[in-house]
Order: sequence, then C-alpha cells, then structure tokens
Amino acid sequence: MKSSDLLDLGILAALWGASFMFMRVAAPEFGPVALAALRVIGASLLLMPLLVLRGQAGELRRHWFRLLVVGLANSTLPFMLFTYAALSISAGMASIFNAATPLFGAVIAWLWLRDRPTRSGVLGLAIGFGGVLWMAWDRASFQPGGSPWAVLACLGAPLLYGISASYTKRFLSGVPSLAVAAGSLLAAALLLVVPAVIWWPPVPPSASAWGAALVLAVACTAVAYVLFFRLIANVGPARTIAVTFLIPAFAMLWGRVFLGEVLTWHMVAGCAVILLGTALATGAVRLPGR
Repeated sequence: MKSSDLLDLGILAALWGASFMFMRVAAPEFGPVALAALRVIGASLLLMPLLVLRGQAGELRRHWFRLLVVGLANSTLPFMLFTYAALSISAGMASIFNAATPLFGAVIAWLWLRDRPTRSGVLGLAIGFGGVLWMAWDRASFQPGGSPWAVLACLGAPLLYGISASYTKRFLSGVPSLAVAAGSLLAAALLLVVPAVIWWPPVPPSASAWGAALVLAVACTAVAYVLFFRLIANVGPARTIAVTFLIPAFAMLWGRVFLGEVLTWHMVAGCAVILLGTALATGAVRLPGR
C-alpha cells in the first residue's frame, strides 16, 4: 500500500470516527429524521455534479430501483438509527458497535451468497459476536440508566450495512462505484425529504448544531465516500476494510477530547475483542496452518 493510500485510509477513519461525535452534537436539536435527511441531501448535492462530470449519470436511470434499495438499507435507515442512538450513547460506544459491520456482512454473505467463511472466519464470527454481546449486556438493561433501544439501534444499523453489502454485490456488480455512492445517497435524500418536513424540529437549531450537520454531510459523508471508493479502486476491498479497525479509536479520541466522554477499560477491552473477531472474519488475520 502506497503512502498516499495510507494517508487516505487515515483520513477516512478520522472522518468516519468524527461522524459519531457530530451526531452527538446535532442529534438533540435536529432529531434522528431531520439530521439524517440533512446528511444525505448535502452529500448527494456534492456528489451528483461529480457524477455528471464523469459522464456516469445514465447509470442512475438504468439501476434506479436497486439504487433505491441500497439507499434505504445503506443510508436512510442506518443514519437514522445511529442518530437516534446518539441521543443516549457516547460516540465511542456507538463506533464500537459499528465495528461489527463486517461480522454481520460475513454472516449475510454466507447465508445469502453462499460465501462460506474459512476456519479462521468462523472463529472470528464467534469471537466478534461474543464481544458485541458483552458490550451490549449492561447497556441493553431495561433498568433505569440503561439504553436498550439505543443498543438495538446500534445493532440494527450494522445489520442493514451487511444486507446492503451483499445486495450490492449481488445486483450492482460492475456498476461504477461513484454511481452507486451518489445514486444511493440521492435515493436516500428523496426518501427522507417528506419525513424531514413532517418531523422538522419545532425549535430552530443552534448555529453549532447546524455546523455539526454541515460537517457531517460534507466531510463525513460526501468526502468520505469519495475516499472510500478511491481506496477500493486503488488497493481493493480487502485492504480497504482495514478502516473498520481504526474508526473506534478515532471516535473514542474525538469524543474524549471534544465532548469529554469517559473512556473505560470495559470499552477498550470490548473494542479489542470485536476487532479481533472482525480481523479473523474478514481474513485480515488468519490462524496458522496445520
């Protein structure tokens, strides 16, 4: 991997890690629906001109229904779920649950695409899901102070990401990656316009909330998508997935520095277990041969 690719990987992890912090800032004032809508509308407005300049706008017409499905499963619902979770769960904790995305993706690919995991992959799935259950155990308590629905939202979003990944591989292979990114974000924006108007906050959000929403749309979504698909083109999806290992570290760092969030050994240990399972499940780390 070239130094420029490593730089892209680091920037991408920093941006996606920061997205959890900006959701924490803006979610209380905008609410899950309006903030998710602003995120995808802003990102699609930036990516659509780039798609037109590359002469790939015709892909949207040819694959509109499949892009609509991807937009629903990869942006509309997950963004709302993570924004809802941000109302009661720290940025670092939400990012740790997000690190389980490759685990869900591996299971769904196994069941749907018959993409059978290796011996290391099966062990990784077991370890990774064990780590997720461990992290969610206390947080999912329905006792006072627990965050059961937020935890379920944090688990539902990676599940949807996994479904979207297999759906994209099954039905959109060969479609330019920028067309998939811009088209799915445009579809998500169209799906969220009316709900955002209905659930627009009655009290005007503050300047800081608007600033967080703007950065979330421009940097953490539009720019991040461009970096993500550029990495896939340059180094392949297997190496690009390494960004998953870095996102929780950045999210916990930004949350600690800018929001004063508490970083516990429970979080660090749970994150390590999930990432170990993810590394095994995705093939980044393999068991030694017989």
